[in-house]
Amino acid sequence: MSQHGSSSLQGVPWSRAGLVVNDVAAWVVALGLATLFRYDGAFDRLDTGGLLVVILVASALQLLFGFLVKLYQGGYRTGSFDEAVMIAAVGLIIGASLLIVDLAVQPSRLVPLSVPFGGAMAAVLGMVSTRAIIRVLREGTARPREGARTLVFGAGDGGEQLIRSMLTDSDSPYLPVGLLDDDPGKRHLRISGVRVLGTRHDLVEVAHRVSAEVLVVAIPSGQAALYRDVAHEARRCGLEVKVLPELPELLAPSHITIRDVRDIDVTDLLGRHQIDTDIQAIAGYLTGKRVLVTGAGGSIGSELCRQISRFDPAELMMLDRDESALHAVQLSIEGRALLDTGDVILADIRDHERVLAIFEERSPHVVFHAAALKHLPMLEQYPAEGYKTNVLGSIHVLEAAAKVGVERFVNISTDKAANPTSVLGRTKRLAERLTAHFARSAQGSFLSVRFGNVLGSRGSVLTAFARQVADGGPVTVTHPEVTRYFMTIPEAVQLVIQAAAIGRDGEALVLDMGEPVRIVDVARQIIEMADADVEIVYTGMRPGEKLHEELLGNEEVDARPFHPLISHVDVPELAPEAVEFADVLGVRAALEEGDTAGHAGQNLLVCADSDPLISSDVQSSG
Repeated sequence: MSQHGSSSLQGVPWSRAGLVVNDVAAWVVALGLATLFRYDGAFDRLDTGGLLVVILVASALQLLFGFLVKLYQGGYRTGSFDEAVMIAAVGLIIGASLLIVDLAVQPSRLVPLSVPFGGAMAAVLGMVSTRAIIRVLREGTARPREGARTLVFGAGDGGEQLIRSMLTDSDSPYLPVGLLDDDPGKRHLRISGVRVLGTRHDLVEVAHRVSAEVLVVAIPSGQAALYRDVAHEARRCGLEVKVLPELPELLAPSHITIRDVRDIDVTDLLGRHQIDTDIQAIAGYLTGKRVLVTGAGGSIGSELCRQISRFDPAELMMLDRDESALHAVQLSIEGRALLDTGDVILADIRDHERVLAIFEERSPHVVFHAAALKHLPMLEQYPAEGYKTNVLGSIHVLEAAAKVGVERFVNISTDKAANPTSVLGRTKRLAERLTAHFARSAQGSFLSVRFGNVLGSRGSVLTAFARQVADGGPVTVTHPEVTRYFMTIPEAVQLVIQAAAIGRDGEALVLDMGEPVRIVDVARQIIEMADADVEIVYTGMRPGEKLHEELLGNEEVDARPFHPLISHVDVPELAPEAVEFADVLGVRAALEEGDTAGHAGQNLLVCADSDPLISSDVQSSG
């Protein structure tokens, strides 16, 4: 027999058989003692036959109900609260059953009427106590004796589950030596023998006292300011800082383990504004549908594909002009990437006939249009390329979608479409207006989604700053006061998916992203996290850049009818035949005339996925 099989025989069945014997014994002892106490220890008054009948009935019922509710088949963790509740429920039922049996026996009783309930309470206490002892012994045996000496900040549910995981996992790399929590009501709390030793303000002193090496912030819903404060104090005393991800990121948020712990990163320090996504609404329009994503190889496009695949679409079509990007996204979803299946489509949205042929052949129900050129300074140099992809390419996709009668069309836009001052912003604003036109002239729902800069995408500020720090600097920032709105890639994709569920025809949906962040603060955080001595150099603003980005245009009204974090703004429509390349260059002419504000106000608004400082998305031009 294999070692695994032997272990199973020795570990599981025998332990369950022991619980069966223990529970029967608990009823024997409990009912015997309850009867003896009822007669004040007078053995001559005992009805031995009646007591034996009650014990046999109780034991039979315990076995019957115990197997029915899976007490002996591994249905509950030994010594858990859920198991204790079930044992109490079974004990109550058995006690009531014994009372009914006792009342049914005439003219004399099997046992005094007080015995069934008194015995039931004693039996439940015995069964629960035995399991509690087993759990304590098991945890003591599994408790690690070595590992990185770890402080856990946060003595709430997350901290409690994390401590228990550290202590019960024999392979845990962490040895918890103390807790920290700012709640004064928890100053005397112990979790599995690990004490709360102070607040975050005591971190340096506590870390020195217990010789800590690691600090884990176990507050999944913590704010950015908290992470920054704790991380700064931890680095002062040389601690490695780790965090738990936010609850939406956890696969099983109700059961946190050491495997959920990850390194702290700059997105934690900048803050995160998660959207509460209506999963049922999402599943309703994606499940069983044919879904097409343009720009599927980009940061937003690839994450869209990964999230959409979880809702069991009838078909997921990933379109991009970059074959390497398609290879990467297929690999991330399927675990293999032979590029020989119909879910990957190699095409360029600039090719009108090719796009139309794909739509007519595949007939998608839902389209997410994420394909775009996005780098602001590049498009300032080559505005015609931005026009061909972001404007004409969008027209091709919109016309094809309208012709085959798609049910939903979501155009991915950016905050640079609001009061545009760049070719990027202008082209994306034109795409918003074109989408609004098809919302009024075609069947189905056509809308846009506008968000700020995406952290961690290719070419983003985080990537650029990290590379500059690794190379020894300097870190380059355009202006000391320049600010941008930030969000993570999963957040951006959640917004896009939810938009298709709650958005109305022709609208642009805009996420409330909180307060903008100074770019120089991002640079400083990355330098501090790397513990590097690197200089920050200011290079000056580039043509088309804004000092402060805007989420809404001058003429747009902030209305939030469905979600407190999502604004719905009306977008004026623009027919494809009215679009001219000169529209893209109009913003540049206004800048040269010194009338940027007036021109932007009376013309179109734009949203782009990134800017030269911080790319908000890596959308392939698909």
